[in-house]
Amino acid sequence: MSRRTRSTVLLALAGLAVTTVAGLGPARAAEPEVRSAVVAAVPDDDAPQLRREGRWLVDEQGRVVIVHGFNLVWKLDPYVPPDTAEGFTEADAEWLARYGFNGMRLGTLWAGLTPDAPGVGDPAYRDGWQRVMDLLSDRGIWMQLDMHQDQWHETYGGEGVPDWAQHRPVVLGLLPPLNLPFPMGYWTPENSLVFDHFWANRHRGIDHWAAAWQVAAGWWKDQPHLMGYDLINEPWMGLEWLTCFTSGCKASYTNELQPAYEKVTRAIRQVDPDNLVWWEPQQLAAGRQVPTFLEPMAGEDQLGYSWHNYCQDVFLESQGIPLGNVENCWKFSQERTDTALAQARKINAAAMMSEWGATDNIRAVEIDAAVADRNLMGWSHWAYKQWKDPTTADDAQGMFHDDTDFDSVKTDKLRVLVRTYAQATAGTPLAMSFDAANGDFAYRYRSNAIDAPTEIFVSPLHYPGGHRVEVSGGTWTEGTDGRILVRPDVPGTEVAVAIVRR
Repeated sequence: MSRRTRSTVLLALAGLAVTTVAGLGPARAAEPEVRSAVVAAVPDDDAPQLRREGRWLVDEQGRVVIVHGFNLVWKLDPYVPPDTAEGFTEADAEWLARYGFNGMRLGTLWAGLTPDAPGVGDPAYRDGWQRVMDLLSDRGIWMQLDMHQDQWHETYGGEGVPDWAQHRPVVLGLLPPLNLPFPMGYWTPENSLVFDHFWANRHRGIDHWAAAWQVAAGWWKDQPHLMGYDLINEPWMGLEWLTCFTSGCKASYTNELQPAYEKVTRAIRQVDPDNLVWWEPQQLAAGRQVPTFLEPMAGEDQLGYSWHNYCQDVFLESQGIPLGNVENCWKFSQERTDTALAQARKINAAAMMSEWGATDNIRAVEIDAAVADRNLMGWSHWAYKQWKDPTTADDAQGMFHDDTDFDSVKTDKLRVLVRTYAQATAGTPLAMSFDAANGDFAYRYRSNAIDAPTEIFVSPLHYPGGHRVEVSGGTWTEGTDGRILVRPDVPGTEVAVAIVRR
């Protein structure tokens, strides 16, 4: 996973690889009916979960929720973080809550969900993630379930699908697989052809993917603090990847991605009619200024648009290529945000920047976080811990120098990511800004008549001598957890909040 932009040197190598397999594109197969074995969850009508209203995520009280958090993706078998200091324990959940991180993207991999047969869930995998979910939910942390993949399968140096779902192409399968480092592994003829076979539903790949999601939805549809299902991480469109890089590959959306997303969404709706289903654009849209072409789904009003943001200049820097300028990321990040918001409006979805960062370049992190604030965009940073990531462009991604030791936290990076921000708004957000250098925070929103306060998390890192709160159009109190609770003087009017150092 991690960095998704591509260097021109590697592109040339990949282009050469594609030309060697011209004419190997797959035939399109008919779509069989999706069937699976589903373990029903115990209903809980009172469980707090997020829903979509307009462009926003809203909680059970109707407040707009802005998420700040991390990706938790354990990419090694058994694909769930262990209950160890290196993995994820109660101490990790406490650390996240202390610093105001209120949303996590959890790597619930297909290979873990149904490891032995299509549509047959693994109870041990459910239990492994349930332990983590309970720790997060107990602290009010929202969870997006992410069917993560990178380079499809371990055969190609990645992870994602179960062994039984890995089918090597007939001709290329006679040779040893070409296992290249991430991200070059995507561009090999075989890996791209495998993705083309998947989108064509060869070997019933789409059906089995849908069945795995039915298992996950059956397990967790009533999970407190769920914010839905991210169908697939960074979908790779196969041999046509170069057109995705240059123009966005509209035909791939129309002929492959859109029909697949709709089919899997319908499968989930057989089990879970309510929770958000998150769609992602083709992978290269994360690092290229190309359009995206998803369309609305008839009768579906609970979609999310899960998008990634990886500035090319930072990728070049990480690869030792002296061609990047991190200040270019202001323009890049804003353009990608504009594109994401426009795509979300088109498909009637709520947008969230579910991956970004993947660097220790503090200026790059600062830029992306500031652009997200400016656009009132929720996010989950890549990544909380390094976790021996086998598919990464570099190893400067987690929050700690040593995953087992909280004292090894990267303090400069933490100071940029820990922000004063509006976590839940009883109204419509209008503008938000935070200065990570001095802690200055400003927020405006149009209030409504919801009988619940607007909640603002106050950074524990930026106000060593305390902070001063000023509210116009409303009143404030301090909650027992240090959050600022704001109520309007008159519902329906604009409220402004400022928080500065004493």
